[in-house]
Amino acid sequence: MTATDKSRKPDTGDNTTPQRGRRLRTFTTGLKLPLFAAVFMAVAVATGGCGLVGDGKQAEEIVQVTPDDRARGVSPGAAVRVSVAEGRLRSVRLVRRGDGAEHPVRGRLSAGGRVWRPLARDGELHGGRGALEPSSRYSVQVVAVGADGERIARNTTFTTKVPKHRFIGFFRPEHRQTVGTGMIVSLDFNRPVTDRAAVERAVRVTAEPSVPVAAHWFGGTRLDFRPREPWRPGTRVTLDLRLRGVRGAPGAYGVQRKKVWFRVGRDQRTTIDVARREMTVERDGRRVSTVPVTAGTPENPTYNGTMVISEKYDVTRMNGSTVGFGGEYDISDVPHAMRLTTSGTFLHGNYWARSGVFGRKNTSHGCVGLEDEKGGSDRSPAGRFFRDALVGDLVTVQGSRSEKGALERTVAPDNGLGGWNMSWERWTAGSALN
Repeated sequence: MTATDKSRKPDTGDNTTPQRGRRLRTFTTGLKLPLFAAVFMAVAVATGGCGLVGDGKQAEEIVQVTPDDRARGVSPGAAVRVSVAEGRLRSVRLVRRGDGAEHPVRGRLSAGGRVWRPLARDGELHGGRGALEPSSRYSVQVVAVGADGERIARNTTFTTKVPKHRFIGFFRPEHRQTVGTGMIVSLDFNRPVTDRAAVERAVRVTAEPSVPVAAHWFGGTRLDFRPREPWRPGTRVTLDLRLRGVRGAPGAYGVQRKKVWFRVGRDQRTTIDVARREMTVERDGRRVSTVPVTAGTPENPTYNGTMVISEKYDVTRMNGSTVGFGGEYDISDVPHAMRLTTSGTFLHGNYWARSGVFGRKNTSHGCVGLEDEKGGSDRSPAGRFFRDALVGDLVTVQGSRSEKGALERTVAPDNGLGGWNMSWERWTAGSALN
């Protein structure tokens, strides 16, 4: 989308999800995979969202990133390069997440501001080579300014090669992170695990003060842990990985031996009543705010059920063509965006809808919009909620109905951190040790 296209009109729409039977891509080009920890207070590209009608240049046509988005098994010796076909790069951030912490990689911008390359581990510029570590996941966050002066965001991810016959688990939340009471510990393995019992025995999640914590497998590549009820504020949770030498599949052995921990902050729970078009926030059992919202239309209803904020973005790009809506919308600067599902449900700021929409009409493609200003205002309803929200906060949606009047389905337990929608009995039944 470019600012010079005056024919576009506000659509106030959001995204939909693969659960409704559409042939959708789970992740849009430019958005990091959410199965591992990170909060990027930066600009990203997201699946779906509120936007403008019409077509336009894709972010990937203007901002080129090497290696490709979502590339797996990238050689540690591969070159990393970010460039723009027009305009200039405003900021580039390359971050490694191989051991539960963020490790920014320094880089250098060309004189004209159109090309960025990272510095190698020896501190020199070797054509963008020599900066990568093996068995790691990287994110590239880019903000550029187009020829027309409009901001363009792109965010990609890739993983580097894991040695043959080895497997690793990318985990979230991050080491020493403070999270909300609904945080679920989630591991994403780089290859399918067939000996799930052996792997599960080698992963231990404990809490202080102590509470029972149980595991649940979603297929062969994802293992989640949670307690029966949301964590108590102040709890310290420890993830102990003892995977080194553990056989996870024929010819595949673990390499990790590490212990990380995170702290649970205050208890904030948000309820979104789609029928009433309002959002109520309670903190430590006390109501602190009720604000009007606009949610999914009956044609594209918002999921019901309990979700968890898994990522936060100051600004994000949302593009309908990446989630099955063609050119219905594409907006590059959606402010104060908080991810609720893997498939693309967000709670975010909305500056393009008329103020009378909030609290009166549901107009989106499935996300939940809060009133905001262009560029994102700290004083807006969206800005205030974003400021106070933590990754791991619980968000429950109720009263969402389809166009036939029936209640919309509950979000799937593996769509984001949706495990709170399973009973404790169903959750524990998903352990390989039962």
